[in-house]
Amino acid sequence: MNTLTSSTLAAPLLLSLTLLYATGSPALAADSRIDRHALVTRHNIEWNDPAGRVPLGNGEFCFTADGTGLQTFGGNSMSHWAWHSFPLPAGWPAERVPSTGTFQKGRNQGPDEFPPNTDSIRQWMFDNPHIMNLGRLRLCRAGGVELHPAEVSGLSRNLDLWSGRHTARYQIDGQPVCVETCVAPGLDAVAVRIESPLLERGGVQVVLDFPYPSLSNSKSVGSFKQNDAHKTEVSRKGKLRADFLRLVDATTYHASLEWSAGATFSATTNGSAHRFTLSTSGSKRLEFLLAFSADKIPGSLPRVEKAFGSAARHWGHFWSTGGAIDLSSSKDPRWFELERRVVLSQYLMGAQSAGSFPSSESGLMEIDPWRGQFHMEMVWWHLAHYALWDRWSMAEKAVGCYQRFTPSARALAEQLGYRGLKWGKSVGPEGRSAPWMGNQVLLWKQPHPIFFAELEYRARPTRATLKKWADVVAGSAEHMADYPVRDDRTGLYSLTPVMPPSEQGITRDTVFDHAYWRWGLDQAQVWRQRLGLGREAHWDEVRQHLAPLPVSDGLFVHSSEWLDTYTKRSFEHPDPVGVFGMLPPIAGVDQETAHRTVLKVWKTWDWSRCWGWDFPWMAMAAARNGEPQIALEALLKDAGDKNRYDVRGLNGGWYLPGNGGLLYAVAMMAAGWDGCPAGAAPGFPADGSWVVRWEGLKKAP
Repeated sequence: MNTLTSSTLAAPLLLSLTLLYATGSPALAADSRIDRHALVTRHNIEWNDPAGRVPLGNGEFCFTADGTGLQTFGGNSMSHWAWHSFPLPAGWPAERVPSTGTFQKGRNQGPDEFPPNTDSIRQWMFDNPHIMNLGRLRLCRAGGVELHPAEVSGLSRNLDLWSGRHTARYQIDGQPVCVETCVAPGLDAVAVRIESPLLERGGVQVVLDFPYPSLSNSKSVGSFKQNDAHKTEVSRKGKLRADFLRLVDATTYHASLEWSAGATFSATTNGSAHRFTLSTSGSKRLEFLLAFSADKIPGSLPRVEKAFGSAARHWGHFWSTGGAIDLSSSKDPRWFELERRVVLSQYLMGAQSAGSFPSSESGLMEIDPWRGQFHMEMVWWHLAHYALWDRWSMAEKAVGCYQRFTPSARALAEQLGYRGLKWGKSVGPEGRSAPWMGNQVLLWKQPHPIFFAELEYRARPTRATLKKWADVVAGSAEHMADYPVRDDRTGLYSLTPVMPPSEQGITRDTVFDHAYWRWGLDQAQVWRQRLGLGREAHWDEVRQHLAPLPVSDGLFVHSSEWLDTYTKRSFEHPDPVGVFGMLPPIAGVDQETAHRTVLKVWKTWDWSRCWGWDFPWMAMAAARNGEPQIALEALLKDAGDKNRYDVRGLNGGWYLPGNGGLLYAVAMMAAGWDGCPAGAAPGFPADGSWVVRWEGLKKAP
């Protein structure tokens, strides 16, 4: 009989553990040996374009800084609470505006209906409310003379992701300028430190100006020359602070500017009632903090140095907790680009999409064609990833929009003759949907709150979570059981009319909606059982008799009417792959058909005519269907701007749903999903080209 010593056992065991960890085994997912500081900071943003704008934010508030460290050549100061509406058009008092966003009554027959002679109010409802620019900070020459990008030379610019500090070094007239900027956590404020000999001689000054809101997607949103449409009331508080009350139509907000000793604050005399300057002489340093708030700002604001310290602690904690993925040991040379996209996507979402409301597609950087309102079908793409990265608390306030919008959703359902809660499409903070032809028939937003409820329950499986979501889950499912139309001849229920996620028109029995309907109704029954309630018989009746998922030639197709999916409709969102990709296995959904569909879509789709989240959607489906090579290729596919991530890591240069989708897909590919194959990083190729070290992630449903 052989006797094994402890050292004999230790060597192979240590080697085994090392190999397991190096390949990212879930067994060692909690190991802390990833150097998170090195992982994050090797992707610090360096962008030496004077006009290039980088978002600095705390999740609720964002200050986009250009190459000067301020907003000299463009940039906005935006917050999730900051909304404005233009006055109503003539002849339309507030009581005539439908709170649901539509005049339609009765069940859906097709596109959203607007009666004659309502064009002006329809346009107003589309435009309002809109996100607004709270104020702009610029570096100017003496007397407020504007600088131009060509006057800035030798720019060296860095955003340190670990501390949230943006540092810009450059020259003006051959003189050095250094500007450090950060956004304070827990306060909608930007802190700035400027050092330059030009300050001492009065050669440069800081200009603060407040705009009247506009819908123009310009470098700085708003009109800075429209003086008489808004008011700025200024009050001084000691020698080092000025408070501003802003009155913009029916919108009121506050701002406070606090500066270092020796600086001079004054209103300008160049014709603007909303422009102010901050300058200094005899000192090479100027520090100040500018805060915004919907309510009156407290009497005490943090010093600039304290704001920098708070920002560093905030981002240090962010990067030190939650999930992390390190790809640096991979042989595939593309590892750096994928890791860069993942790290910067975490930053971008944490800076802009972790506040009191969901984000628009452009976050808090600018105003998009939808006026900064958020799409309820896109809420999933902005916020679901937080669950997999173990940062659910960052999504919680925004996801709470479902509870806040419940009265609006119930009123919309009742007006249209339905039961339950019908969720709007493009909404602002009051929950009213903006008019659009597909508002009532774009259905895939309807089960989202059930998915979010499940994500939260996986993180917090408590009675409190069940109660928190009970009404939203029940109301969502109640509408889902009431919307389908029953064919008395066959006894089957059809989703009609419906616009699929690809938005290629209005049809019936769309493939992804039908799959999501099945999953949502099933999960709502599970929720009832967790609460100790019996099953809802009508939900079961509808679920069991839904029309079959549309299939042609052994492949899922867009809808039962669109069998030309792979010839004339192989563009926009690839709806068929979502059936078994974003969604987990569903009873009655054939997985072999799903697998064939993934292969067909990958081969035939026009990826240049897709959107940023389509690539991670494809990756999820490929991973679930045992095609990790396709999953990886989908994430990195060269498809023009739609799958390009700029120097800031921003998908397409503006499209945050792509960033959120990437985070969900990569976490799923690394940590796996319920029922995934055993082994390391099941969604990545197992050919040795990719070494995936990860920790702190959660499995996807």
